[in-house]
Amino acid sequence: MTQYTPIPRTHLINAPRPRRAAGVPGWRRMVAILFFVAVVVSLLLLVKPTPAADPAPTPLANAASNRPAGAAPAESAIAPFFAPEVQWWAPEIANWAATYGLDPDAAATIMQIESCGDPRAVSSAGARGLFQVMPFHFAAGEDPFDPETNARRGLSYFAERLQQTGGDAGRAFAGYNGGQRAAASSWEQWPAETQRYYVWSTGIYEEARNGAAESATLQAWMEAGGASLCRQAAASLGLSR
Repeated sequence: MTQYTPIPRTHLINAPRPRRAAGVPGWRRMVAILFFVAVVVSLLLLVKPTPAADPAPTPLANAASNRPAGAAPAESAIAPFFAPEVQWWAPEIANWAATYGLDPDAAATIMQIESCGDPRAVSSAGARGLFQVMPFHFAAGEDPFDPETNARRGLSYFAERLQQTGGDAGRAFAGYNGGQRAAASSWEQWPAETQRYYVWSTGIYEEARNGAAESATLQAWMEAGGASLCRQAAASLGLSR
């Protein structure tokens, strides 16, 4: 706002008096002018520029924000034989596992089989993201491709299956694939897909728990079609394969 500088009194004494407009007393005219100025200033203060909207964050902006695409973590909290695309998420996997009271290798096993670390993966059944969570598990307005959101929904569901099975990791893995009924039942009652999921997950997880440097089960999974999933994940993360 422009500051008003008082005119020295000597100038006012020596200055000629302005003529008043016919029919309008001088003091009323001055009051009208001041009122008009006050109204204009008030309107200007009310008008505020609309701030530009921040761009919507991409899935990778919400996790691993300190690592650009293509950069591998310096240290891994998970078994060394997991695919490079899964290893890329190792620091986040460690944090997520700690949040939900899980073994990081169990969380890595799920990510390996579900998406091989591709945060934008979508299955033919409609499952989405790193942990391939079905849409009905998300609340209204949640982004299923946001890694933090996807991990929260997926790993909390696995933690529930572990609690349901009394800590039986194998049946919890089966439940992650086939739901609560699968976790509450056994091999002969599972569909073929859940049986395969049980074989892959328990084999990879057991080798990780035993401290193996390589996983024969993971290699078999790769040869059975998992390698194409990992190539897709590498492209999504900017990794070379």
